[in-house]
Amino acid sequence: MKYYLKKLAVLFATLFMVSLITFGVFQILPGDPVLVMLGVDADPAQADILREKLGLTAPLPVRYLQWVTGLLHGDMGTSYKYSRPVSMVLAQRIQPTVILALLTITITVLVGIPLGIRLARDASRWYSGFLSGLTQLGLAIPAFWFGILLILIFAVHLNLIPAGGYVRWEKSPAQCIESLILPAVALSFGTTATVVRYLRNTLLDQMSKDYVRTARSKGLKERTVIYRHVLRNALIPVLTIMAMLVTDILAGSIIIETVFSIPGLGSIITASITSRDFPLLQSTVMYIAALVVIINTAVDILYSVIDPRIRVK
Repeated sequence: MKYYLKKLAVLFATLFMVSLITFGVFQILPGDPVLVMLGVDADPAQADILREKLGLTAPLPVRYLQWVTGLLHGDMGTSYKYSRPVSMVLAQRIQPTVILALLTITITVLVGIPLGIRLARDASRWYSGFLSGLTQLGLAIPAFWFGILLILIFAVHLNLIPAGGYVRWEKSPAQCIESLILPAVALSFGTTATVVRYLRNTLLDQMSKDYVRTARSKGLKERTVIYRHVLRNALIPVLTIMAMLVTDILAGSIIIETVFSIPGLGSIITASITSRDFPLLQSTVMYIAALVVIINTAVDILYSVIDPRIRVK
């Protein structure tokens, strides 16, 4: 119980620090949202009235407390650009990003883990070197460039999948997946390569341990040794990599959504930066940062489930 309470305390402390940094960074960014809304030739008196209305004249500590209090109560403020509650804007744009991230993680797990195990088991086979080279290629190619290549092949030349756009899940789940499959593959190419190489190296290291030789000497099949003994010990460092990859996926989706014209959080962030829409930008960044922190905390707790010795330590 102490282990879990400690993790929760670290979670809340991290979220507090993230909120401070997020709020502070956007206060020192150049640009006046009032002048963006009214124009650079706006009447100074009118600009002052709008600043007062938006609460920009209050001291920074007061504005921070108002912002955090609003977040705790589900009030993210009002978007300068859309003149609507930030929560409503995010609710309309969050679905594509979430489904894209889930698709990318699913492809990464379903392809990366079996392929990493296969490369570790068949390290001496002829195709091992070819697949290892392919994973090296996945680490080297940027996701946005690979996405453009996928559009050129599957959308332009083969005309199999739409090149861009998004179909909402409630309209057609099949068409929704179809509209996101290319960007998901583009994002998962690098993440899958990372999981494959890391899992392969970890498995090869574990397979040289004494407990593996003991298991083999008992006459256990190689499949049983790997899946029942080796994989359990190799999963902990792989989970660490997976938690880090979630951050890469969320960051990469901002660019990928632009490449494939997907109306997700990426387009919102780009538009809010251009228009200096600080309430929308702060809440979006805080939402993504909180999601990453929560996922990392969940992975830490999952460590203790896989290996109970961690709780003792």
